[in-house]
Formats: sequence, structure tokens, C-alpha cells
Amino acid sequence: MSLFSALLRPALFRIDPETAHTLSIAALKAGVVPPCATSVDARLKVSIAGLDFPNPVGLAAGYDKNAEVPDAMLAQGFGFAEIGTVTPRPQAGNPRPRIFRLTRDHGVINRLGFNNEGHAAALERLRARQTRRGIVGVNI
Repeated sequence: MSLFSALLRPALFRIDPETAHTLSIAALKAGVVPPCATSVDARLKVSIAGLDFPNPVGLAAGYDKNAEVPDAMLAQGFGFAEIGTVTPRPQAGNPRPRIFRLTRDHGVINRLGFNNEGHAAALERLRARQTRRGIVGVNI
């Protein structure tokens, strides 16, 4: 049993899901979550439209709405990370609560409403990582 399944997951499931999400982003930003020991298997490499992905498994938009941790997510072994959804202007999204756990179904209902800091904030963060490796997409 991993540390996550033994301690962290039960603790995170005792708090509001949106707060748990915010804490996970903060932990990644602070470097508390170590990179996964990933191996690169040449059989998993994929090339599409001139882009070379180390593997076909990516992080979909919705987790990192504001381009705060794309490199930390790539370090977890994802073949690419997608940030967003990014809107032209900042928006608060729907009123809380807006994430509902379906524990028995191993799922969630997401009614966030595209809360994000807007395109200017995301663009600034993406420009700051220009020299880093890894494919980062933007959902708009």
C-alpha cells in the first residue's frame, strides 16, 4: 500500500474537494511532491503534427486551470499537460459548492464554471517556462 493510498487519500477525502484540489496545486508548486521515477520506453513515443510526445498519456485541462504547475505534472510522467480552461478575462466561476464526489462510483461532478485567472495570467506563466522541455497545451 502506498503512502498516498494509506494516508493522503483518506485525509484529502475528509475535506471539501475543491480545497483538496487547491492543496494539491500548492504542494506541487512548493516542490513537496517529488517527481515520479519514470522510464522512457521508446515504444510509447508518439509523433503528431510535428510534435514528439514521450508517451500518449496526458493530463487533461481542468486540473491546472492557471498554468501554475505544468512542469510539475510533466515530471509526474505525463506525455503532455493541458492547462485551462483559460478565458479572455478572469472569472470566478459558479458559486460553491461546485465539485461533488461520487465515492462509490469513483468519480466527481464538476460544476466549476471555468473559474480561472484569465489569459494574461496564463500567458505570463507560460512565457516564463519557454525554455523548458515538454509539451503544454492550452484549452480555451
